[in-house]
Amino acid sequence: MNEQLIKVNGVDICCQSFGNPGDPAVLLIMGAQSSMVWWEEEFCQRIADAGRFVIRYDNRDVGRSVTYKLGHPEYTFEDMVDDAVGILDAYGIEKAHIAGMSMGGMLTQMLALRHPDRVLTVTLLATSNFAPGLPPMEEKVMSFFSNLGTLNWANEHEVIDFIVARGRICAGTKYSYDEDRVRRLAAEEVQRSSNPESMNNHGMVTGGESYLTRTAEISVPVLVIHGSEDPVIPLEHGKALAGVIPGASLLMLQGIGHELHHNDWDTIIDAIVNHTSVSPA
Repeated sequence: MNEQLIKVNGVDICCQSFGNPGDPAVLLIMGAQSSMVWWEEEFCQRIADAGRFVIRYDNRDVGRSVTYKLGHPEYTFEDMVDDAVGILDAYGIEKAHIAGMSMGGMLTQMLALRHPDRVLTVTLLATSNFAPGLPPMEEKVMSFFSNLGTLNWANEHEVIDFIVARGRICAGTKYSYDEDRVRRLAAEEVQRSSNPESMNNHGMVTGGESYLTRTAEISVPVLVIHGSEDPVIPLEHGKALAGVIPGASLLMLQGIGHELHHNDWDTIIDAIVNHTSVSPA
């Protein structure tokens, strides 16, 4: 598990790998406001133990990767997609299985269309192509994020409390909210972040709209994983993705929100391992 800074498209991106580089590669792309710590080490290692070379990384503006002045992200979603390809290049990987959560799932769709020769399979977790007519996020989530202006980003404890509260808003009802686990990860998130406030730039990034209108053109095997109680990207989005992408399958997690809950890891990891058993083309 060698965490390292690599130069990708002229910027520093922090990444970490698990397993044997000779095994089929699985690149994990996390969602908005979240660094790679939310692909938890044990989660990554369990996929690696199943015979995959797993890579997780910090997107721009989170973790130890490059950050920008708040309100001025000097990059587009296309740049973020190209960052993912640059990571594959840095590891000498020609083709990989790509799994993305939330915003990371949007980037994964774009990657499959922008660089189809680099993608073996796609796994889309709690994400969308945001086609017209799909339901918006729930009011409780919009209300929660509307209060961001009062947060003191220089106060580590306040930022950790915010991340914990965000997780609670996003959680489903199937399991009790594991605040201790989320707080531990939130503390790791803040302590390894060079500029926690910059995570908010993800909400200001633009680009990629033309790719998201072409989701039906994705030609590799696709697995959609979505919680039935996702308040951020409602289940209808996952169903729409599975319906529009030829041959895609949908795994619905009953009672789960916008989260990778530890109690569902067996189901999620087994699904990813099975889905990524496709032989390289």
